Amino acid sequence: MLAGDVAAKRFAPTKWREGYDQQQVDDFLARVQATLAEYERGRPADPLTADDVVASRFQPTRFRAGYAQDEVDDFLDEVALELRGHEARWGGHS
Repeated sequence: MLAGDVAAKRFAPTKWREGYDQQQVDDFLARVQATLAEYERGRPADPLTADDVVASRFQPTRFRAGYAQDEVDDFLDEVALELRGHEARWGGHS
């Protein structure tokens, strides 16, 4: 997974069922993207860790636009695995 993969990721919108706050998810994914970009450049300054991803929580939405929770959760599971791999190669940052 590369930083560009995170930038290109789109989630199904929700409106009439509970979802995750879109701005919170987008802001968090911007941090993920920045961390992956740092790894790609070979210099993780202050990386987001896999534990940070696992611990992330977002405000639920109801009756307003949100992102499908299962899709976000599944993608964050993939992100956490990717970051664990980077952490192992860099001697651990979590």
